Amino acid sequence: MAVIAALTGLTPAASAASAASAAPSGTTAAAKAPAGLARVSGQARVFYAYSPQDDIRFSVDAKAAPFSRPVGGLPQGMPTDARGTVTIYHWSPEKKQGRRAEAAVDCLATGGDTATLSAVVTKSEDPEEIGDRLGFSVKTGGPGRGRFGFSWAVSNVDVVDGKAVFPHVGTCMAPAPFASVMKGGFKVTHAELPPLPAGWGKQQAYGAGAR
Repeated sequence: MAVIAALTGLTPAASAASAASAAPSGTTAAAKAPAGLARVSGQARVFYAYSPQDDIRFSVDAKAAPFSRPVGGLPQGMPTDARGTVTIYHWSPEKKQGRRAEAAVDCLATGGDTATLSAVVTKSEDPEEIGDRLGFSVKTGGPGRGRFGFSWAVSNVDVVDGKAVFPHVGTCMAPAPFASVMKGGFKVTHAELPPLPAGWGKQQAYGAGAR
């Protein structure tokens, strides 16, 4: 709940932000894949149904960096590794309070004009939430077309012993982009997943064998 309170600041829920078609016969998916790396960029004010008067804005600059984040159990990293920054701003005119935070992108996955990404909080007014991962989703477009989603508003709830809890957000995990763009906009540059390096998968992340 600390992340919810400090980053959205002010939502009522918590006191306080298409895969490519199959390649035609005789061609390969790789041959049809867009050149370059996946990317999401832009900034926008979004409409959040449960705080319609609030000024909620997101800025995103994320770019794929496949296999660039080696960790124990995944020594070669993941094909969805990414880098960049997400900035979150939320102002409540009713409470005359605002919040701002920055987070470092660690994962990006695209599908046509839609993407999911995750980022770890690096700057915030609340030191306790630094290090928390947040999930985001983006649909290309400006007002009337673009959309944005964030993990702490209407999703990411689990039930433990009959009680609602807020679990950690995994890499690239986010809800559908449920909030419409009011001003500004985003652009998703799609790219197919890259080939796996030799030997990838011989060591798995903890718990992967059970899935």
